[in-house]
Amino acid sequence: MKHVTNIYDELGWKKAKGYPVGTRIKTLRDENDAKTILLKLPVGFHLDSHTHIYNEQHIVLEGEYESEGKIFSAGTYRFISAHKDHGPFTSKTGAVILVIWDSTK
Repeated sequence: MKHVTNIYDELGWKKAKGYPVGTRIKTLRDENDAKTILLKLPVGFHLDSHTHIYNEQHIVLEGEYESEGKIFSAGTYRFISAHKDHGPFTSKTGAVILVIWDSTK
């Protein structure tokens, strides 16, 4: 895995499988039980509530999204504990989010 990536270039973006149409993903780290991605949410994004077996961290780099009645705008950091139901997620404007999943081991 490459350890230095320009998060602002257009290289490496792919369709995000399992996410709504128009959502793009750029994988920055994928090793063992840890993953770091950039997630580009399209205008009008909606994703139902869900859980993960890992702790999840979000840093909103651009735009904003809404979840659980709160708006998370650019510059916001959010920590979501493993097995905690979170969502639904919506974004009227679109957003770019740095998402980090780490093992709870």
